[in-house]
This record gives sequence, C-alpha cells and structure tokens, in this order.
Amino acid sequence: MARKKPEGYLSAKDSRRISRYNRKVTNALEKQHKRKHVPESEYLTQMKDPNNTVEFDNLHSYFFTDVGTVKAVDGVTFEVPTGKTVGVVGESGCGKSVTSLSLMQLLQRPQGQIVEGEIRVNMGDKAYDIAKMPLEKMQEIRGNYISMIFQEPMTALNPVFRIGDQVDEVIKLHDKENLSKHEIRERTLKMLDMVGIANTEGVYRMYPHELSGGMRQRVMIAMALACSPRIIIADEPTTALDVTIQAQVLDLLRNLKDKINSSIMFITHDLGVIAEMADYVVVMYAGRIVEKGTVEEIFAHPCHPYTIGLMASKPVVGKQVDKLYAIPGKVPNPVNMPNYCYFKDRCEMCVEGCSGDYPHEVSVSPTHKVSCYRYYDGKVGESNG
Repeated sequence: MARKKPEGYLSAKDSRRISRYNRKVTNALEKQHKRKHVPESEYLTQMKDPNNTVEFDNLHSYFFTDVGTVKAVDGVTFEVPTGKTVGVVGESGCGKSVTSLSLMQLLQRPQGQIVEGEIRVNMGDKAYDIAKMPLEKMQEIRGNYISMIFQEPMTALNPVFRIGDQVDEVIKLHDKENLSKHEIRERTLKMLDMVGIANTEGVYRMYPHELSGGMRQRVMIAMALACSPRIIIADEPTTALDVTIQAQVLDLLRNLKDKINSSIMFITHDLGVIAEMADYVVVMYAGRIVEKGTVEEIFAHPCHPYTIGLMASKPVVGKQVDKLYAIPGKVPNPVNMPNYCYFKDRCEMCVEGCSGDYPHEVSVSPTHKVSCYRYYDGKVGESNG
C-alpha cells in the first residue's frame, strides 16, 4: 500500500496517510467488537460438514502497522474434523500462530484484526462464527470450549502466583457446577496427576520458577485441559523440551485427546512430530496454504515445491550427506507481497505459467489439494477455482 523511496524509507506524508488509514479501519472493527448485548442470530452460522469441529473459511487476519498492512493470514481455508489431529506446518512467520490466535480471538488488538472470512465452530446443537462474536460471549467459549497450549510456558504462566492458584482460576472461571473451593482444588490435583506430575501436592504449592521446562509444559497442558475442551490448539508445545520429555508430552496429548474426545490443531516446525501425531497436514507459506492433505499423502507424495523442499531439508536416519538441503532465498516482504506465486522467487521447479497470477487450489485427490501451476495441466486433477 505504501509507496517507498529507493532507500526503503517512508516519507512523512506516506507515514501520515498510513496512520490515518489504520485508525479508520481499526476504529470501525473495534467498535464492532466491543458492542454489548449482541443478539445470538448475528454470529450463528451453519457448519458445511457437521463432522468438523472447526472450519476456517477464507480467513484474512491483518496487522495494521506504521509501515503498511501486514497480511499475516491471507485467505486460509481448512477444516479440523472431530476427534482428529490437524498439523499446521511452515517456517517462522508464515501465519500458523496468527491463524490459531484468530480462532481464540487473541490477536494483539487494535493493530491485529480479522478483516474477512469465517471461523465456524461446532457447538453440538448449533454453530458459531468466531469472527463475528462479541468479546463478552467469547469469554464463555475461550478456555471452556477452545483451549490453547502456548509455546513458551515461562512467559504464559504468571511468575507471582502459585501453580495451584493458576489452575484453580481456570476451573473457577468456567465452573458451571458451582464447585466448592475444596472440590476445585481436588479437580486441579487430578489434572496435575493426569498430565504425569507425581508430586501433585508439592507442585500445587510451587511457583513456576521452581519447576523444570518439562514440568511447566505439563502444567500448561493441565490448564488447557482443565475444562475438557472440544478443541485443543497446541502451539509448538515441545519446542523447548529435550527429546525424551518431548516424546512423553506427545504421548500425553494423544492419550488425553482420546480420553476427552477432543480435536487437536497442532502447530509445529518439526515434520517428525507431524508424522507421529497428525491425521491431516496443512502446509502454510507467507500467510497462505500451499498444500493440504492426509499425513500419508503429504509425506508419500509431496506436490508443492515448498513441501518437497521441507521434506528434503530434514535429516534421514542411515543416510549420510555432506550438507543438509536448505531452501534458497527468503520469504517476500509481508507488507508488499508480489501478485504472482509467493514462492516463485525461491522455486527450483518453475514452469511456464508461474509468471501469471497467484495459483488457485488444484485437487490431486479428494483429500489432497495444492496451489501450484505444475498441476494446471489437468492430468493430475481438476482445479477448483
């Protein structure tokens, strides 16, 4: 949007124009968000498939910054089926966490806003559109129905409160059974025991800094699962952990998902974790989905050059190489995205059509879809748009 000088600086005039535009857009969106006593009919919707827990439909989440609009999530569409795990993969800054924060309505406002699209959540007897929900109603769903395990437990846990008080608070906030103080404490101890913490009474009285990284991560999982949510968002829950603890946490998540019949949206960089955990995989690049399919399809037949590059860059047991493969080049500037395929400048498999508009989605199989000109010849599947 902004016209830049050759040396990359914005003029004062451009900067003022951007600020005026940002204020106008964010004020209008904030006004919509903060309304009170909104009738339920405004955010009621219908699921396209009742077997899905969540459906993202053409989601656009932008950040209105001083240098222009960052299209962090730019037209994302995928589903999270009930009882399944969907892995969201991609390099840092591709929009994975922003997609999950949009579902929780936890974008850093007023700069971060959902500007277009729907996030349909299946409530059982009805469905809500999260993108249109007012803040007061969202408080009832967040934590109770949709829960998130954050990436870094040391920054997510409050350092001045004991572990027990923090887990108690989650249960108290969403308590529909009018539990007594003693019953809430018992429920917290049960949750800590469920996530594999042996000394539950001791940990209940401890502060976050007294626990190891693995223990803090377990506490975060206990907090997220305290109200038996229908959907769990795991935002790189094993990044800071060593391999043995990582395996335990993944086993724990898998077992708990089956125990409370939840769906998991699993965000990670680690393809090994995805292969082990996920039923479906969504590959994101620069705010868009470049490929999606079942875990077998993505790992056995990766189609998009970016997915192929990701697969080639991981080490293989028993295969000796001098140097691991790395995808050349860098991600385009998110403020000034090109109007052709975002991956074109880094791609080593370009074909004739790549200089055209951004490629639309092509079906390789009923469940496997890719956005790439290499599949436009009609031999592999028909295009959707």
